[in-house]
Amino acid sequence: MVSKDQAIGWVIFLICAVIAIVYFIALIVPGEILKLLNLGVEGAETFRIYLVAAPVLIAFLAILGIGAWIGWTMATTPPPKPIEEIEAEEKLEEEKKEEEKE
Repeated sequence: MVSKDQAIGWVIFLICAVIAIVYFIALIVPGEILKLLNLGVEGAETFRIYLVAAPVLIAFLAILGIGAWIGWTMATTPPPKPIEEIEAEEKLEEEKKEEEKE
């Protein structure tokens, strides 16, 4: 029996595999893909350029998005307390505990 997570994994795998195969074929023989799409073969080289440029653009924008998210998180997160303050608070807590024992 296949679990729901495994089924989703297989669907993702199959979709990625099909896209990779179609992409590879389109990159190697762009004229054939354009014929299948009834777009003619005149724009085969332009089509090949877009096949390379589109994933590069998406990856570049994803990296910039991650960088922006990290920067936003760093800019909006308050700084941690200095170690000296934490040690002072711990020392006060220990002193209070000792006083309660006595």
